[in-house]
Amino acid sequence: MTKAYHDPAFIDSPEARPLRILAEYLEPRRRLKARGIHRAVTFWGSARIRPEQVNVGDGRDYYDLARALGRKLAEWTLAEHAPEEQYHILTGAGPGIMEAAHAGAAEVDRQRNVGLNISLPFEQGTNRYIPDEQVFDFHYFFTRKFWFLNLSAALVVFPGGFGTLDELFEVLTLMQTGKAQARPVLLFGSHYWKEVINLPALVRQGLIAEADLDMAIHADDVDTAFGQLTDALERTHLSWD
Repeated sequence: MTKAYHDPAFIDSPEARPLRILAEYLEPRRRLKARGIHRAVTFWGSARIRPEQVNVGDGRDYYDLARALGRKLAEWTLAEHAPEEQYHILTGAGPGIMEAAHAGAAEVDRQRNVGLNISLPFEQGTNRYIPDEQVFDFHYFFTRKFWFLNLSAALVVFPGGFGTLDELFEVLTLMQTGKAQARPVLLFGSHYWKEVINLPALVRQGLIAEADLDMAIHADDVDTAFGQLTDALERTHLSWD
């Protein structure tokens, strides 16, 4: 007889889905604790943005901008924080903006990089700048999102598609409803964000409060983004279970 928890056919079955969900909570929790990873600056943005290319309509190289910001944040935390208080650079582990942020941080210290990978039929793959032991693979989007929010002391959102917008609106909703603690959310690239999302229109329609606009800050260059993020992080005190 094979014990149920050693039976691949059972573990992969619909009946065992709650066990697989629980595993995507417990295994990362143990590994993150063992490696001292407990707070991060998260980068979200398109996996389709490539280096040395103009990928968005305003003619800017967002890959290079994300790489420069990742590098500055890694330099800052290594210089300013004790080892147990340092921030990691967290992304979805894939190409595009995710790879760019990790490429920048890796110029300073590759161990700053952490990736939460998701299994997809196309597009997603783990970039080479993350140590293997700091890549976490997920099947379920919602467990992956849980860990993003659990680890993120601040979030930087670069231009992206459905996935980026989904992640952004989920964190704004959780903050608006008090289900998540407030933290800095920086939208990088005002040309893109003003064209794609008209948040002031929601205020005019009476669907969100004027104060809700303050949940996101904006930047168009690396130095401004870096200053806003580091200032906000020094004022923000989050607690995690």
